[in-house]
Amino acid sequence: MRVKTAGLTTLATVPALLLATACTSGDDGRPAKDTDTPASTATATATSAGTGTDTGKGGGGGSDASAPLNGPQLERAALATGDLAGFQVSSGKSALAPSGQPASDKPQCQPLADAMGDRPSPQADRTVSRGLGSLKNLGLAVSASLSSYSRADAGKLMAGLKSAVAACGGGFGATLDGRSGAYREVKAAAFTTRGADETVSWTTVGTNEGAVAPIHMVVVRKGATVARFMALDLALRTPPRVPQEVADKQLAKVVQVLAG
Repeated sequence: MRVKTAGLTTLATVPALLLATACTSGDDGRPAKDTDTPASTATATATSAGTGTDTGKGGGGGSDASAPLNGPQLERAALATGDLAGFQVSSGKSALAPSGQPASDKPQCQPLADAMGDRPSPQADRTVSRGLGSLKNLGLAVSASLSSYSRADAGKLMAGLKSAVAACGGGFGATLDGRSGAYREVKAAAFTTRGADETVSWTTVGTNEGAVAPIHMVVVRKGATVARFMALDLALRTPPRVPQEVADKQLAKVVQVLAG
């Protein structure tokens, strides 16, 4: 299934994550490439203290959720074809999508801009991405990613997102690869993920040169592992929502891999 994004591809941060779904045609049957790159040395913008103090220096596995998952473990934990009835699953990110972390024009909103980039934040050790297209609700596109962190950095990420959602209701601008966009109406949204340690969910409306895109974001932490979801209705018919079954299934797979 190929979905046309029209003017939405000009939005600064939407392409970096969403084109993984919008510009791929169904499941190619190949595993996503683990970015497996060192965490950025950029200073984190979130100043809120994270939860948890153990850093989880090991390679993941066992019953220790504080241990970061390695590349193969992230691949096993990521959503795959057959996991969810009614969804196509595509691996990796479109070659058309920009790379990197968007820059916010308001420092307090940088965690929200980061959440739409290659990684939920620059501190991620490694990230794998998936794109999901709904076969029941045509036009609903969901990007999902799994990232490994130290336990401390995972907690700081969640604290930073909570603070940013509270501080950025009036919106913010973001720039990525020379493209600029604006995000308005940032609102906390109720969302509970079964088995999660923490969940942060919000809605926003992305705008650029007449294109308007309502977006639903969900970021979930399980120990040192962070799952991120972004939903967009490419048909622009109804406000998008990350399907509950997508988030629950992703967390269930993470728990299964953590259990060994």
